[in-house]
Amino acid sequence: MASSPLDEQRAVAALETTLGHVFADRALLTQALTHRSAGPRHNERLEFLGDGVLNFIIAAALFERRPDAPEGDLSRLRAALVRERTLAAIAGEIALSKALVLGPGEMRDGSRRRASILADGVEALLGAIYCDAGFAAAQSVVLGLYDQRLNDLPSADSLKDAKTRLQEWLQARGRKRPEYELVRVTGADHCQEFVCRCVLADSGDAVEGEGGGRRKAEQDAARRMLERLGDEPNS
Repeated sequence: MASSPLDEQRAVAALETTLGHVFADRALLTQALTHRSAGPRHNERLEFLGDGVLNFIIAAALFERRPDAPEGDLSRLRAALVRERTLAAIAGEIALSKALVLGPGEMRDGSRRRASILADGVEALLGAIYCDAGFAAAQSVVLGLYDQRLNDLPSADSLKDAKTRLQEWLQARGRKRPEYELVRVTGADHCQEFVCRCVLADSGDAVEGEGGGRRKAEQDAARRMLERLGDEPNS
């Protein structure tokens, strides 16, 4: 059911309260909350700007909090903090979906809950805050949204993908790198399913993984091999 104008106003007011930022330029806020399906003055340019602002603020925060971490560790931590899944979770925490303006088609498709739209909306909001009040205001909002996540940073090693972890596990034991083979591809062009095999060259041990792309299938196979080797946390 479509929300009323009063509901939308309340959602926007609640959002500003949660963010701790009341917009001086209301047009910027409206644009930040408007999906491209809802009109020509939409939030994609602000999303582009917000992405850059967010990446810098998170990079600076990690640089300060992990003074001895190498560049690779910092990059993995930043990627985990600014990825779509994290941004969509933040959108849920600030009830962003209630304030978003979508076109009729997107509303019917349930896009208000789509992770990509929610993540883009968070970035657009940050871009709008930067335009409205400058870098310090944007930084204050970002650090507020990320406070708990920055206080509970995981280890950088835990963020490595399965293929990297498997290769490092084998190399640490003087063993050869694994090999990956495409086994089969099924399904229509727009929804193909890939199956790949991970083979340990020195032992012939092999497992298969699957996913919606070759890379995803290889990662799944590597994860299953790590489980077999007893090196996955959940194994």
